[in-house]
Amino acid sequence: MRRSLILVAGALAAALLSCAAAQARDQIRIVGSSTVYPFTTAVAENFGKNTGMKTPVVESTGTGGGMKLFCAGAGEDTPDMTNASRRIKKSEFDDCSSHKVTAIVELNIGFDGLTIAHAKAAPDMQLTLPQIFLGLAKNVPGPDGKPIPNPYRQWSDIDPALPVVKIEVLGPPPTSGTRDSLHELFMEKGAVQIEALAALKSADPKAFENVWKTMRDDGAYIESGENDNVIVQKLAANPSAIGIFGYSFLEENVSTLKGVPIDGVEPTFENIASGEYKGGRRLYVYFKKDHLGLVPGLKEFAEEYVSPAALGEDGYLAAKGLVPLPAEEFAQETAEINAMTPMSGADLE
Repeated sequence: MRRSLILVAGALAAALLSCAAAQARDQIRIVGSSTVYPFTTAVAENFGKNTGMKTPVVESTGTGGGMKLFCAGAGEDTPDMTNASRRIKKSEFDDCSSHKVTAIVELNIGFDGLTIAHAKAAPDMQLTLPQIFLGLAKNVPGPDGKPIPNPYRQWSDIDPALPVVKIEVLGPPPTSGTRDSLHELFMEKGAVQIEALAALKSADPKAFENVWKTMRDDGAYIESGENDNVIVQKLAANPSAIGIFGYSFLEENVSTLKGVPIDGVEPTFENIASGEYKGGRRLYVYFKKDHLGLVPGLKEFAEEYVSPAALGEDGYLAAKGLVPLPAEEFAQETAEINAMTPMSGADLE
Protein backbone atom coordinates (compact mmCIF):
# COMPACT_ATOMS: atom_id res chain seq x y z
CA MET A 1 0.00 0.00 0.00
CA ARG A 2 2.79 2.37 0.99
CA ARG A 3 4.66 1.58 -2.25
CA SER A 4 1.51 2.31 -4.26
CA LEU A 5 1.11 5.68 -2.54
CA ILE A 6 4.72 6.57 -3.30
CA LEU A 7 4.26 5.63 -6.96
CA VAL A 8 1.05 7.67 -7.18
CA ALA A 9 2.72 10.67 -5.51
CA GLY A 10 5.67 10.38 -7.85
CA ALA A 11 3.43 10.22 -10.90
CA LEU A 12 1.47 13.25 -9.67
CA ALA A 13 4.66 15.25 -9.11
CA ALA A 14 5.92 14.32 -12.57
CA ALA A 15 2.60 15.37 -14.08
CA LEU A 16 2.73 18.70 -12.29
CA LEU A 17 6.29 19.32 -13.46
CA SER A 18 5.29 18.40 -17.00
CA CYS A 19 2.37 20.81 -16.82
CA ALA A 20 4.58 23.61 -15.52
CA ALA A 21 7.09 22.95 -18.27
CA ALA A 22 4.32 23.08 -20.85
CA GLN A 23 3.18 26.45 -19.48
CA ALA A 24 6.66 27.99 -19.46
CA ARG A 25 7.07 30.62 -22.17
CA ASP A 26 9.26 29.89 -25.16
CA GLN A 27 8.68 33.34 -26.71
CA ILE A 28 10.16 36.66 -25.57
CA ARG A 29 7.59 39.25 -24.50
CA ILE A 30 8.31 42.97 -24.90
CA VAL A 31 6.16 46.00 -23.95
CA GLY A 32 6.60 49.78 -23.84
CA SER A 33 7.11 52.85 -26.00
CA SER A 34 5.30 53.34 -29.30
CA THR A 35 8.30 55.34 -30.52
CA VAL A 36 10.74 52.48 -29.93
CA TYR A 37 8.20 49.88 -31.10
CA PRO A 38 9.17 49.96 -34.82
CA PHE A 39 12.86 49.51 -33.99
CA THR A 40 12.37 46.63 -31.56
CA THR A 41 9.88 45.03 -33.95
CA ALA A 42 12.50 45.13 -36.72
CA VAL A 43 15.04 43.46 -34.42
CA ALA A 44 12.44 40.86 -33.40
CA GLU A 45 11.66 40.01 -37.03
CA ASN A 46 15.34 39.64 -37.93
CA PHE A 47 15.93 37.56 -34.81
CA GLY A 48 13.09 35.18 -35.69
CA LYS A 49 14.22 34.91 -39.30
CA ASN A 50 17.92 34.34 -38.58
CA THR A 51 17.86 32.13 -35.48
CA GLY A 52 14.94 29.80 -36.08
CA MET A 53 13.59 30.75 -32.63
CA LYS A 54 10.10 32.19 -32.20
CA THR A 55 9.78 35.84 -33.12
CA PRO A 56 9.36 37.91 -29.91
CA VAL A 57 5.96 39.44 -29.19
CA VAL A 58 6.22 43.25 -29.10
CA GLU A 59 3.34 45.32 -27.68
CA SER A 60 2.95 49.11 -27.86
CA THR A 61 1.76 50.10 -24.37
CA GLY A 62 3.49 53.46 -23.97
CA THR A 63 6.62 54.05 -21.91
CA GLY A 64 4.79 54.58 -18.61
CA GLY A 65 2.47 51.63 -19.13
CA GLY A 66 5.39 49.44 -20.14
CA MET A 67 7.33 50.34 -17.01
CA LYS A 68 4.38 49.36 -14.82
CA LEU A 69 4.12 45.96 -16.49
CA PHE A 70 7.88 45.43 -16.49
CA CYS A 71 8.26 46.38 -12.82
CA ALA A 72 5.30 44.32 -11.61
CA GLY A 73 7.55 41.37 -10.80
CA ALA A 74 9.79 38.64 -12.18
CA GLY A 75 8.61 35.38 -13.68
CA GLU A 76 7.10 34.05 -16.87
CA ASP A 77 3.85 35.98 -16.41
CA THR A 78 5.72 39.32 -16.66
CA PRO A 79 7.47 40.99 -19.64
CA ASP A 80 11.13 40.27 -20.31
CA MET A 81 11.85 43.69 -21.78
CA THR A 82 10.37 47.16 -22.05
CA ASN A 83 10.97 49.93 -24.58
CA ALA A 84 11.22 53.55 -23.45
CA SER A 85 11.40 56.90 -25.23
CA ARG A 86 13.01 58.36 -22.11
CA ARG A 87 15.24 56.98 -19.38
CA ILE A 88 13.70 54.98 -16.54
CA LYS A 89 12.75 57.24 -13.60
CA LYS A 90 14.04 56.70 -10.07
CA SER A 91 10.46 56.10 -8.89
CA GLU A 92 10.07 53.36 -11.52
CA PHE A 93 13.42 51.81 -10.65
CA ASP A 94 12.38 51.76 -6.98
CA ASP A 95 9.04 50.19 -7.96
CA CYS A 96 10.94 47.47 -9.81
CA SER A 97 13.12 46.86 -6.75
CA SER A 98 10.11 46.59 -4.46
CA HIS A 99 8.76 43.81 -6.71
CA LYS A 100 12.05 41.86 -6.78
CA VAL A 101 13.08 43.15 -10.22
CA THR A 102 16.58 44.02 -9.14
CA ALA A 103 18.88 43.18 -12.09
CA ILE A 104 17.87 45.59 -14.87
CA VAL A 105 20.11 45.93 -17.90
CA GLU A 106 19.84 49.26 -19.73
CA LEU A 107 20.50 49.73 -23.44
CA ASN A 108 20.60 53.18 -25.04
CA ILE A 109 19.82 52.28 -28.65
CA GLY A 110 20.42 55.72 -30.19
CA PHE A 111 18.63 59.01 -30.80
CA ASP A 112 15.25 60.10 -32.04
CA GLY A 113 13.82 63.56 -32.67
CA LEU A 114 10.59 64.75 -31.15
CA THR A 115 8.93 66.22 -34.21
CA ILE A 116 5.98 68.40 -35.09
CA ALA A 117 4.54 67.61 -38.50
CA HIS A 118 1.50 68.23 -40.69
CA ALA A 119 0.10 67.24 -44.05
CA LYS A 120 1.97 68.26 -47.18
CA ALA A 121 -1.15 70.10 -48.29
CA ALA A 122 -1.04 72.37 -45.23
CA PRO A 123 0.50 75.86 -45.42
CA ASP A 124 4.17 75.96 -44.43
CA MET A 125 4.91 77.09 -40.90
CA GLN A 126 7.84 77.44 -38.56
CA LEU A 127 7.54 77.56 -34.79
CA THR A 128 9.72 78.75 -31.95
CA LEU A 129 9.76 77.05 -28.56
CA PRO A 130 7.85 79.95 -26.91
CA GLN A 131 5.19 79.74 -29.65
CA ILE A 132 4.79 76.00 -29.04
CA PHE A 133 4.29 76.68 -25.34
CA LEU A 134 1.74 79.44 -26.02
CA GLY A 135 -0.16 77.17 -28.38
CA LEU A 136 -0.37 74.16 -26.08
CA ALA A 137 -0.31 75.32 -22.43
CA LYS A 138 -3.53 75.48 -20.44
CA ASN A 139 -2.49 78.77 -18.84
CA VAL A 140 -0.32 81.50 -20.40
CA PRO A 141 0.81 84.95 -19.26
CA GLY A 142 -1.88 87.63 -19.50
CA PRO A 143 -1.38 91.36 -20.13
CA ASP A 144 -0.11 91.81 -16.56
CA GLY A 145 2.17 88.76 -16.75
CA LYS A 146 0.03 86.59 -14.50
CA PRO A 147 -1.20 83.22 -15.83
CA ILE A 148 -4.66 83.23 -17.45
CA PRO A 149 -6.63 80.53 -19.35
CA ASN A 150 -5.16 80.18 -22.84
CA PRO A 151 -7.04 82.66 -25.12
CA TYR A 152 -5.34 81.67 -28.39
CA ARG A 153 -7.59 79.94 -30.92
CA GLN A 154 -5.56 80.29 -34.11
CA TRP A 155 -1.79 80.19 -34.62
CA SER A 156 -1.99 83.73 -36.00
CA ASP A 157 -3.35 84.88 -32.63
CA ILE A 158 0.08 84.09 -31.17
CA ASP A 159 2.01 85.74 -34.02
CA PRO A 160 0.51 87.34 -37.14
CA ALA A 161 3.31 85.74 -39.17
CA LEU A 162 1.89 82.29 -38.40
CA PRO A 163 -0.89 80.75 -40.55
CA VAL A 164 -4.50 81.76 -39.93
CA VAL A 165 -5.26 78.18 -38.94
CA LYS A 166 -7.10 76.76 -35.93
CA ILE A 167 -4.80 75.40 -33.20
CA GLU A 168 -5.47 71.67 -33.38
CA VAL A 169 -2.65 69.46 -32.12
CA LEU A 170 -2.73 65.66 -32.00
CA GLY A 171 -0.29 64.50 -29.35
CA PRO A 172 0.72 61.82 -26.87
CA PRO A 173 -1.18 60.95 -23.67
CA PRO A 174 0.33 61.22 -20.15
CA THR A 175 1.41 57.54 -20.12
CA SER A 176 3.69 58.09 -23.12
CA GLY A 177 7.40 58.81 -22.89
CA THR A 178 6.85 61.12 -25.85
CA ARG A 179 4.60 63.24 -23.60
CA ASP A 180 7.47 63.52 -21.10
CA SER A 181 9.78 64.58 -23.94
CA LEU A 182 7.22 67.13 -25.13
CA HIS A 183 7.17 68.66 -21.66
CA GLU A 184 10.91 68.71 -21.13
CA LEU A 185 12.19 69.51 -24.62
CA PHE A 186 9.54 71.94 -25.84
CA MET A 187 7.17 73.15 -23.12
CA GLU A 188 9.65 73.88 -20.29
CA LYS A 189 12.29 75.34 -22.61
CA GLY A 190 9.68 77.48 -24.33
CA ALA A 191 8.18 78.74 -21.07
CA VAL A 192 11.50 79.84 -19.60
CA GLN A 193 12.10 82.05 -22.66
CA ILE A 194 8.98 84.08 -21.83
CA GLU A 195 9.93 86.93 -19.49
CA ALA A 196 6.93 86.67 -17.15
CA LEU A 197 7.40 82.91 -16.73
CA ALA A 198 11.16 83.22 -16.23
CA ALA A 199 10.33 85.57 -13.35
CA LEU A 200 7.77 83.06 -12.03
CA LYS A 201 10.41 80.33 -12.10
CA SER A 202 12.68 82.44 -9.88
CA ALA A 203 9.88 83.41 -7.50
CA ASP A 204 7.96 80.13 -7.30
CA PRO A 205 9.53 77.10 -9.05
CA LYS A 206 6.57 74.85 -8.18
CA ALA A 207 4.06 77.24 -9.74
CA PHE A 208 6.29 77.52 -12.82
CA GLU A 209 6.47 73.72 -13.14
CA ASN A 210 2.69 73.47 -12.90
CA VAL A 211 2.31 75.99 -15.74
CA TRP A 212 4.61 74.26 -18.24
CA LYS A 213 3.42 70.78 -17.37
CA THR A 214 -0.32 71.46 -17.76
CA MET A 215 -1.66 71.04 -21.29
CA ARG A 216 -4.78 72.58 -22.75
CA ASP A 217 -8.03 70.67 -22.20
CA ASP A 218 -10.28 72.84 -24.36
CA GLY A 219 -9.98 70.75 -27.52
CA ALA A 220 -6.88 72.46 -28.94
CA TYR A 221 -4.62 69.65 -27.69
CA ILE A 222 -6.03 66.20 -28.46
CA GLU A 223 -4.59 63.11 -26.76
CA SER A 224 -4.38 60.54 -29.51
CA GLY A 225 -3.44 57.32 -27.74
CA GLU A 226 -0.26 55.25 -27.77
CA ASN A 227 -0.27 54.39 -31.48
CA ASP A 228 1.57 57.13 -33.38
CA ASN A 229 0.38 55.66 -36.68
CA VAL A 230 -3.12 56.84 -35.75
CA ILE A 231 -1.84 60.42 -35.58
CA VAL A 232 -0.17 60.02 -38.98
CA GLN A 233 -3.44 58.81 -40.51
CA LYS A 234 -5.46 61.66 -38.97
CA LEU A 235 -3.02 64.27 -40.26
CA ALA A 236 -3.34 62.98 -43.80
CA ALA A 237 -7.11 63.46 -43.52
CA ASN A 238 -6.97 66.86 -41.79
CA PRO A 239 -4.50 69.40 -43.25
CA SER A 240 -5.40 71.93 -40.54
CA ALA A 241 -4.04 69.76 -37.71
CA ILE A 242 -0.47 69.17 -36.63
CA GLY A 243 0.87 66.12 -34.83
CA ILE A 244 3.64 65.35 -32.37
CA PHE A 245 5.58 62.07 -32.55
CA GLY A 246 9.03 60.59 -33.05
CA TYR A 247 11.17 61.37 -36.09
CA SER A 248 10.98 57.81 -37.43
CA PHE A 249 7.24 58.21 -38.08
CA LEU A 250 7.93 61.38 -40.08
CA GLU A 251 10.73 59.61 -41.97
CA GLU A 252 8.42 56.74 -42.89
CA ASN A 253 5.66 59.08 -44.11
CA VAL A 254 7.52 61.78 -46.05
CA SER A 255 5.24 61.21 -49.03
CA THR A 256 2.25 62.60 -47.09
CA LEU A 257 3.75 64.62 -44.21
CA LYS A 258 6.27 67.42 -43.73
CA GLY A 259 8.14 68.46 -40.60
CA VAL A 260 7.81 71.84 -38.92
CA PRO A 261 11.16 73.59 -38.29
CA ILE A 262 11.73 74.52 -34.64
CA ASP A 263 13.71 77.72 -34.02
CA GLY A 264 14.67 77.64 -37.69
CA VAL A 265 16.05 74.06 -37.67
CA GLU A 266 14.32 71.31 -39.62
CA PRO A 267 13.79 67.86 -38.06
CA THR A 268 16.21 65.85 -40.22
CA PHE A 269 18.48 62.87 -39.58
CA GLU A 270 21.57 65.09 -39.93
CA ASN A 271 20.29 67.85 -37.64
CA ILE A 272 19.32 65.35 -34.92
CA ALA A 273 22.69 63.58 -35.17
CA SER A 274 24.60 66.88 -34.91
CA GLY A 275 22.55 68.08 -31.91
CA GLU A 276 21.45 71.19 -33.79
CA TYR A 277 17.80 70.16 -33.67
CA LYS A 278 16.49 70.88 -30.16
CA GLY A 279 14.02 68.01 -30.11
CA GLY A 280 16.68 65.28 -30.06
CA ARG A 281 16.30 62.60 -27.35
CA ARG A 282 17.76 59.22 -26.40
CA LEU A 283 15.79 55.98 -26.72
CA TYR A 284 16.14 52.97 -24.41
CA VAL A 285 15.42 49.27 -24.02
CA TYR A 286 15.47 47.52 -20.62
CA PHE A 287 16.06 43.80 -20.02
CA LYS A 288 15.37 41.62 -16.96
CA LYS A 289 18.62 39.77 -16.36
CA ASP A 290 16.80 37.28 -14.12
CA HIS A 291 14.85 36.10 -17.18
CA LEU A 292 17.97 34.94 -19.04
CA GLY A 293 17.49 31.37 -17.83
CA LEU A 294 13.71 31.56 -17.89
CA VAL A 295 12.88 32.46 -21.48
CA PRO A 296 15.00 30.96 -24.29
CA GLY A 297 16.75 33.34 -26.68
CA LEU A 298 16.77 36.47 -24.51
CA LYS A 299 20.57 36.77 -24.47
CA GLU A 300 20.76 36.09 -28.19
CA PHE A 301 18.07 38.73 -28.81
CA ALA A 302 20.04 41.30 -26.79
CA GLU A 303 23.14 40.49 -28.86
CA GLU A 304 21.17 40.92 -32.10
CA TYR A 305 20.02 44.35 -30.90
CA VAL A 306 23.60 45.60 -30.45
CA SER A 307 24.97 43.93 -33.57
CA PRO A 308 26.48 46.24 -36.22
CA ALA A 309 23.86 44.89 -38.64
CA ALA A 310 21.11 46.37 -36.42
CA LEU A 311 22.53 49.25 -34.42
CA GLY A 312 25.55 50.17 -36.52
CA GLU A 313 25.89 53.38 -38.51
CA ASP A 314 24.65 51.61 -41.65
CA GLY A 315 22.41 49.12 -39.84
CA TYR A 316 18.82 48.31 -40.61
CA LEU A 317 17.58 50.45 -37.69
CA ALA A 318 19.25 53.55 -39.14
CA ALA A 319 17.36 52.80 -42.35
CA LYS A 320 14.13 52.99 -40.29
CA GLY A 321 15.01 56.45 -38.92
CA LEU A 322 17.02 55.71 -35.76
CA VAL A 323 19.96 58.10 -35.36
CA PRO A 324 22.91 55.88 -34.34
CA LEU A 325 25.13 56.38 -31.32
CA PRO A 326 28.68 57.73 -31.77
CA ALA A 327 31.19 54.89 -32.29
CA GLU A 328 32.62 55.12 -28.77
CA GLU A 329 29.19 54.98 -27.12
CA PHE A 330 28.13 52.13 -29.38
CA ALA A 331 31.19 50.12 -28.33
CA GLN A 332 30.42 50.75 -24.65
CA GLU A 333 26.75 49.78 -24.99
CA THR A 334 27.74 46.61 -26.86
CA ALA A 335 30.20 45.60 -24.13
CA GLU A 336 27.65 46.15 -21.37
CA ILE A 337 24.94 44.19 -23.19
CA ASN A 338 27.28 41.30 -24.00
CA ALA A 339 28.19 41.14 -20.30
CA MET A 340 24.56 41.81 -19.28
CA THR A 341 25.76 44.35 -16.71
CA PRO A 342 22.87 45.55 -14.48
CA MET A 343 22.46 49.28 -13.92
CA SER A 344 22.95 50.64 -10.41
CA GLY A 345 20.23 53.30 -10.60
CA ALA A 346 22.38 55.70 -8.57
CA ASP A 347 22.22 58.48 -11.16
CA LEU A 348 18.48 58.32 -11.88
CA GLU A 349 16.16 61.23 -11.26
